[in-house]
Amino acid sequence: MSSGSAIRGSRVGSSPMRPDERSEPAPRRDVTYFCAAGHDSIIKFAAEAVEPEVWDCPRCGQPAGLDRQNPPGRMRNEPYKSHLAYVKERRSDADGEAILAEALAKVRQRRGEF
Repeated sequence: MSSGSAIRGSRVGSSPMRPDERSEPAPRRDVTYFCAAGHDSIIKFAAEAVEPEVWDCPRCGQPAGLDRQNPPGRMRNEPYKSHLAYVKERRSDADGEAILAEALAKVRQRRGEF
């Protein structure tokens, strides 16, 4: 005896096994983008959509443009910065010493030390 579940064997979000005969896909057009690394990327857009001037290359992540002869330049790779490096950009050493002294005073007060 079957369980009566109509969705047995399918997953959530899955598409129909074959296209519906009563509908047509929206009209699309292909736009080719070129990056400085020499990659060509074909991106599909809706027929009425305006394509952006710059698109991220799916292969290398660099910016890609519509002109094959003049692709956009490479992005500047910034080195990894730790949280401490970002804090040091915003605070001076004197500010850090003051914050540390304040935190230590609170800890000592909680412990009963003076």
